[in-house]
Amino acid sequence: MAEGDPAPLGYLRTPAAEPADLAFERGRPVAAGEAVEPPLTSADVVRLRPYEGLRVVWPGGRDGVLDTVLRLAAAGVPVYADEVPAWVKEADAELAGLLTSWAPPPADASVRSVRDLRREEHSVRLRRHALRTPLTRPVSVVMCSKRPHLLGAALGQIARQRHVDVEVVLGLHGVPASHPEVRAAVRAFPLPLTVVEAGGAAPFGEVLRDVAARASGDDLAKWDDDDWYSPEHLADMALARGHSGADIVGTAAEFFYLEPLDLTVRRTDYTSEVFSDHVAGGTIFVSREKYQEIGGFEGVTRGVDSTFLKSAHASGARIYRAHGLGYVLRRTIAEDHTWRLPLAHFLRVAANQWRGFRPSLILEAS
Repeated sequence: MAEGDPAPLGYLRTPAAEPADLAFERGRPVAAGEAVEPPLTSADVVRLRPYEGLRVVWPGGRDGVLDTVLRLAAAGVPVYADEVPAWVKEADAELAGLLTSWAPPPADASVRSVRDLRREEHSVRLRRHALRTPLTRPVSVVMCSKRPHLLGAALGQIARQRHVDVEVVLGLHGVPASHPEVRAAVRAFPLPLTVVEAGGAAPFGEVLRDVAARASGDDLAKWDDDDWYSPEHLADMALARGHSGADIVGTAAEFFYLEPLDLTVRRTDYTSEVFSDHVAGGTIFVSREKYQEIGGFEGVTRGVDSTFLKSAHASGARIYRAHGLGYVLRRTIAEDHTWRLPLAHFLRVAANQWRGFRPSLILEAS
């Protein structure tokens, strides 16, 4: 992206203003009643962030119209339309479908938090479409596991990743490669996969470091065996790195499935689309070169992710936190996790609770 091009940085989860119109006068966009000199820039978008959405009022002419709409889409501004002219469908059928797939509901039609969630899902789909470019850098997914019963589902999620070239380096922590569930999961995986065996007494950080050392991709993506990821998780991370210029990207930790309670909770105290010193550990995405420059994962038993992020921040690395709609953390009892917090903690910090497994639609859960 060129400097000044619109990007999702600064997206507002909860809007403060009612929807407004995006009109055109003699080829100039008029956004929320104010004329803007094309092309739209990130500075122009700042004023539009508080609006719940911008409804496109199609002009008679076509010059500059799609460029303006796509620039707003790239910024994650919730652009929509009541209908779409035939020429737009011919020029960009996917965009045409997106524009009519969402509209702000009446103020009393839904719970505020759910209303905001549906709006953000629309924003994510728009920015994906507008920012997507061919991803030529291969990604090495690094994952360590001592739970063979989870490997089939975890590798299955990696196999369905879209728009990215993937290999997996799997660390077996105290589990032999001959384990029946390991063999079945590995045999069913259709992509390149390297298995690294380690003793159960080895510190988790040491195993993860050894696994990362076997990676050959240009980028490293950490993956947790018990969590859920959208089919475009890795592509979203690559897009976020592209538009932010950050050294490390990851998601906000928003959705949690509390398995013993069969409850999904969402916390919204972590903002997204911001530079930060913290991202969800299971979503760390970093170039192999920067990973090595930082010093890699440390050989600690617990706090591997937070230790790496602290080292990265101390070294001056820029860390960007993208949206968390395509990631769900599974929580069982505290003793089952390296990040030990009781289930009561997640209930206290939750902004929303839903019975059962209820991720964002971005996750594309079947």
